[in-house]
Amino acid sequence: MELYELTVHELVDKLEKNEITSEEIVKSYFERIREKDGAVKAYITTLEEQAMQQAKEVDAKRKAGEKLGKFAGIPIAIKDNMCITGTKTTCGSKMLENFVAPYDATVIEKLNQENMIYLGKLNMDEFAMGSSTETSSFFETHNPWDLSRVPGGSSGGSAAAVSANMAPWTLGSDTGGSIRQPAGLCGVVGLKPTYGLVSRFGLIAYASSLDQIGPITKDVTDSAHLLNLIAGHDEKDTTSSNMPKKDYTTSLVNDVKGMKIGVPREYLGEGTSAEVKEEMFEVIKKYQELGATVEECSLDVGKYASAAYYMIACAEASSNLGRFDGIRYGYRSGKFSNLKDIYKNSRSEGFGAEVKRRIILGTYVLSSGYYDAYYKKAQKVRTLIKNAYGELFEQYDLLLTPVSPTTVFKLGEKMASPLEMYMADICTVPVNIGGLPGMSVPCGVDSKGLPIGFQLIAKPFAEETIFRAAYTYEQNTNFREKNQPTFKG
Repeated sequence: MELYELTVHELVDKLEKNEITSEEIVKSYFERIREKDGAVKAYITTLEEQAMQQAKEVDAKRKAGEKLGKFAGIPIAIKDNMCITGTKTTCGSKMLENFVAPYDATVIEKLNQENMIYLGKLNMDEFAMGSSTETSSFFETHNPWDLSRVPGGSSGGSAAAVSANMAPWTLGSDTGGSIRQPAGLCGVVGLKPTYGLVSRFGLIAYASSLDQIGPITKDVTDSAHLLNLIAGHDEKDTTSSNMPKKDYTTSLVNDVKGMKIGVPREYLGEGTSAEVKEEMFEVIKKYQELGATVEECSLDVGKYASAAYYMIACAEASSNLGRFDGIRYGYRSGKFSNLKDIYKNSRSEGFGAEVKRRIILGTYVLSSGYYDAYYKKAQKVRTLIKNAYGELFEQYDLLLTPVSPTTVFKLGEKMASPLEMYMADICTVPVNIGGLPGMSVPCGVDSKGLPIGFQLIAKPFAEETIFRAAYTYEQNTNFREKNQPTFKG
């Protein structure tokens, strides 16, 4: 087995036994990137020279007996909306094509403390606005399971890199499903933590009340390890929760006996494909066999989540992206004769069609005369959805839904229909509206051999419950051993 095929915890075990070196691991990954990324196109920026030098330094420290972090010398790749000092951070946009970050995001500071190594920055939908990684200003990312199909989005590069064994694990961000949906479509594990559990400082904002950084990994164990590293209070993020530090690996217990799982009927109805439904019923059956109680329930107000989400997210995007005007930040057009021209032309040329669509919608719903009718009403719906979740979690430990109503679609298939594209996130958006934790777990493949994932949702800060249920399922099904990307197409 090649080094790039191993999970992070397997790599750490070999490092601790001195069976391999960090330099060998990093070299293996860059060889894999050279082999596969021409077809997949997950990376915007690679940092090979820097990474190889860091690996040699870590190996020298380890050989000298210096105390190092548990994950010292382990490589990671980062979605290109998180700042790393001295490295380009483009957000997949022409607007920030040449922006070099002058500081580290808090999550990067935490990884630096471990002496981890950055393979590069990963492609994404522009400013995280999209469900397919097709709105990137630079290029489309392709799904390793079928190169003619999308990897999901907006963290499509992050999911595709892990799926294609071009990174052992990655960080993505999730505003309405942008970690879970691509993880589900690429056959890997993706976790959106509870809002506030992971600092957003240094994450270039899309919608500040919804954005959350989280891990994309090969298995559930690695997800717990990476969440351990990045979770925690941060004074630089005013929305950061001051929760006691937890060790999520203690939740990796192969046992769900006595656990109550609710399955909202609305997510297995019209609009969900027959193959996805069939796989969900297999997951339900497996949990029942393992000793969990699984019951049908209702989340009727969830049908309003997408409409509320696009009101709130676009309003916040309109505000957050106002700084990119060609003067304070971002791309500046060369065509201007006055200040108004600079603003207009810089934003017209610097932003892509989807970002402009969402800015315009957001500005509209915040404008005088429409604020109460749209934005304020959306916030009231948000409260209703949060309350509905709260009532369900009085009865159930977890909720189980599909990650996506269909399996992965073809490149270009939904680009002409924004509304159809928005519906790709219908299963994931309510979790962000509620500020809840949710995990995408791979469970099977469809008739074309394309991955299907299911989603586990818990009450706020109950990630341990998700890890326990996800780990138990994983240990009793072994998806990775049975299924691997084909790179066909």
